[in-house]
Amino acid sequence: MKHTLQLRLSQHLTLTPQLQQSIRLLQLSTLELNQEIERFLLENPMLEREDGDEERFGQIAAQTAGANGESTDRRDSDDQVEAAPQREEKTEPTSFDEMSDWSGTGSGTSARDDDEDTDFQEFQAAPTSLRDHLNQQVSLAPLSDRDRILVRLLIEALDDDGYLHQSLEDLLALLPPEYEFELEDLAIALRHVQCLEPTGIGARSPQECLKLQLLATLPSRVRDVAVDIVENHLELLAERNFTRLKRAVGCSEDELREAHALICTLDPHPGSQYSSQETRYVVPDVVVRKVRGRWTASLNIEAMPRLRVNAMYASILQQNRGSSGALSSHLQEARWLIKNVQQRFDTILRVSQAIVDQQRQFFDYGDVAMRPLTLREIADQLELHESTISRVTTQKFMATPRGVFELKYFFGSHVSTDTGGAASSTAIRALIRQLVDAEDRKKPLSDAKIADLLGQQGIVVARRTIAKYRESLNIPPVSQRKTF
Repeated sequence: MKHTLQLRLSQHLTLTPQLQQSIRLLQLSTLELNQEIERFLLENPMLEREDGDEERFGQIAAQTAGANGESTDRRDSDDQVEAAPQREEKTEPTSFDEMSDWSGTGSGTSARDDDEDTDFQEFQAAPTSLRDHLNQQVSLAPLSDRDRILVRLLIEALDDDGYLHQSLEDLLALLPPEYEFELEDLAIALRHVQCLEPTGIGARSPQECLKLQLLATLPSRVRDVAVDIVENHLELLAERNFTRLKRAVGCSEDELREAHALICTLDPHPGSQYSSQETRYVVPDVVVRKVRGRWTASLNIEAMPRLRVNAMYASILQQNRGSSGALSSHLQEARWLIKNVQQRFDTILRVSQAIVDQQRQFFDYGDVAMRPLTLREIADQLELHESTISRVTTQKFMATPRGVFELKYFFGSHVSTDTGGAASSTAIRALIRQLVDAEDRKKPLSDAKIADLLGQQGIVVARRTIAKYRESLNIPPVSQRKTF
């Protein structure tokens, strides 16, 4: 086989580091962008925020998982990195003299300035978990050590809603045999757990949970009817079959109505109030206002980082033009970042204004006026790629007089109308919500009836589509919406 040397010319697309950074910044949310900028500020001495941004970006940075709370020593007072507001650390007094200093009556130096306008900083208390809340009650209960061990074991076996899903037999098998616990001991401990607050804790089924809460109320005929329903006829109540339910329980219509109202006041998840939920903050990128009769989008200045090149380091680099060290590389990276951040917000503004122009009716009349819109339409209008529009509209939010919406909210599928037009799925959901809110609760609208009513308005929608949209709105079916 003969070896030959050939020369070929070909074209291929290469993403430069600057372009890669631009794409990555474009798909970040505002909070993630601030985290990324804080990282650049810590690593690049050529980059700094403009004066006057510290307090504003300190508040935004405080919402980003606590990653932005420290400043570096390599910047002077005019070039400090943004940081979350720091709380002054104070130690507990260890002696009577220190306590007197805290109260202001001792001879030592006061821990606080004598400024009457100084505000007390508020500290958020740590949330109390369900198990901590129950164990606090157990520590105050007059129980023997043997019962206390079993009660704490049952508390550890509860789920976040306060239910005990493991059987007592399985829990008994986990106990050391030398203690000689019996199944009756666990049953007694379970009754102690079910006497704790909140009422309904320690139940092994939803029926038992509701029954425990009913038995904690004052005895009455209505309570007895409610207990009978919960114990034996909860399925009929869920189906809203009140005729069969009244006949099965043997009560009058007024008693059934009062018992139903009493059951509706119960909490089937008594432990959920102690579950910790992380709060997520949304910083809108764009603000929409009506200016001289036209809806206009503008960038939110609270979400825009104002960056610049450090003048001192830039002057040092200018005096040593021949050097090609780390400062020169940092300068190029700082210029890239400033340009890419500005380009990111310019693109967001262009896309947002195009969305506002397409959805003017929504801002005037609400969800029912939402028109069908696709990413392709905006991409063709702005001469951008569809993937770019997808990145811009993901995790970017718009503050409007009707609320804060993700840019993705304004896009959706459509349904054809009998006139040859199209109706947005968002508008159809809004119409379904209006019809359900205005229905007669004694005779709620079925999915087929809702489809007929929409058909009378020129919107042809199948019953299955109505059911899908209704479920996305968390609207229960017709059988569960029926009341007396």
